[in-house]
Amino acid sequence: MKYKVAFVCVHNSCRSQMAEGWTKKLGSDIFDVYSAGTEDYPEVKPLAVQVMEEVGVDMSEHKPKLLSDIPSELDLLITMGCNVVCPFVPNQHSEDWGLDDPSGGPIEGFRETRELIRQKVEELIQRVKTGEIELK
Repeated sequence: MKYKVAFVCVHNSCRSQMAEGWTKKLGSDIFDVYSAGTEDYPEVKPLAVQVMEEVGVDMSEHKPKLLSDIPSELDLLITMGCNVVCPFVPNQHSEDWGLDDPSGGPIEGFRETRELIRQKVEELIQRVKTGEIELK
């Protein structure tokens, strides 16, 4: 059985897209992965796509999505630290990762964010697999 996880941010243009990319690469055996934003945005940040390509994660076809574009019920809901207040999405577990947005800054900031997200995704996978996060 796979669990539905969604990563949510304001624009779905950087951090939540990176989290979706990492989770698809590292956790596709246990997760169906989604990401979305609370506001419309025209594109995924080119530097986010570039730094993920550096580590073998292809996000070239990713497009920003809205909450209405993903399942209305989730097992896990992860917000990225953008002080976004999501409309209620039914879920079994939610948490906020409190990540700063590297947008508008140098590529090094995107790389740091990429590695923080990779670490958090790996921890999330372990916490689900060990039962630390209980999902039905």
